[in-house]
Parts: sequence; C-alpha cells; structure tokens
Amino acid sequence: MKYLNEVPIGSTVKVQKIEGMGPVKRRMMDMGLTKGTEVTILKVAPLGDPLEIIVRGYALSIRKAEAKCVVVS
Repeated sequence: MKYLNEVPIGSTVKVQKIEGMGPVKRRMMDMGLTKGTEVTILKVAPLGDPLEIIVRGYALSIRKAEAKCVVVS
C-alpha cells in the first residue's frame, strides 16, 4: 500500500481509496480525489508541505497530512 505523500515528483498514480473519517474524506472527494482518478505530483514546497498535484486537469494544493489519507497505485 502506497500513500500520495510518498509518491515522487513528476509521477502519475491512480487513486485506490480515501482513508479517513467524515468531513476529511468528504472534502477530499469533493476536490475530485475519487477512486480511479489519475493524479500527477507537480511539485512540493521547499519545507515539504503542501504538495501541488494535478487532478482532473486542475492544480490543487493539499497538506501532507491530507495526502496520507489517499491510497494510490
């Protein structure tokens, strides 16, 4: 099992599932991170947080703590 926060810059992965509970999971799904969606890691901030990713054609910045909830392959 691999999480989104472990993926190297420039890689494209597919979302397998979103872990977490209630509002956190719902928020991630509302941003377009649903099962089967392809995600590309665009860049990481100098101190490692946040991550900038491409989801469904738009750039999205998420915290590392949120990225730890996204299981990818």
